[in-house]
Amino acid sequence: MSIVVENLCKRFDGKTVLEHFSWTVEGPMVLMGPSGCGKTTLLRILLGLETSDSGTVTGVETPAAVFQEDRLCPQLTAGGNLVLAGHGLTLREAETELRALGFADSDLMLPAAKLSGGQKRRAALLRALLCKDADTLLMDEPFTGMDAELVAQAAAATVRLTGGRPAVLVTHDEEVAQLLGWPVRRFAE
Repeated sequence: MSIVVENLCKRFDGKTVLEHFSWTVEGPMVLMGPSGCGKTTLLRILLGLETSDSGTVTGVETPAAVFQEDRLCPQLTAGGNLVLAGHGLTLREAETELRALGFADSDLMLPAAKLSGGQKRRAALLRALLCKDADTLLMDEPFTGMDAELVAQAAAATVRLTGGRPAVLVTHDEEVAQLLGWPVRRFAE
């Protein structure tokens, strides 16, 4: 399965954000570019949250997403948030992966509202990666707010849990792209 974007165009208030953008994503890939160049807009179109002015997108059937905001249910634990969106994910599976990304048993008992920013980010990332029926992953700056050691661990988990699924990970960080080892598409080049 591939994501195929053909001649995508999008304007906001007279400003062109995407102009005849075409791209085929056949596996995991990194999309890099400066702030404001249209990376997030492209992801929103792929998710169906934004409508393009023209062009087509095919191959995004059951996506899971990591947004720039964590969007966790504040009253649920990190594991509860993962299970809620996991479509068959068990709490045990969720907590195993959370522990692998540095969660202590005491952290697993806290509601998401009480977690640190980095913990929330890791939970949001794992929520998408562990969604059992997602055939496509779309991730917008998923490692923001993590220190270098956690970024390395989270990148390794991202590679392992993505497998060969089509995935687009948006970042402006060259080190993240190197850690992932995925092909890179530089936006607006």
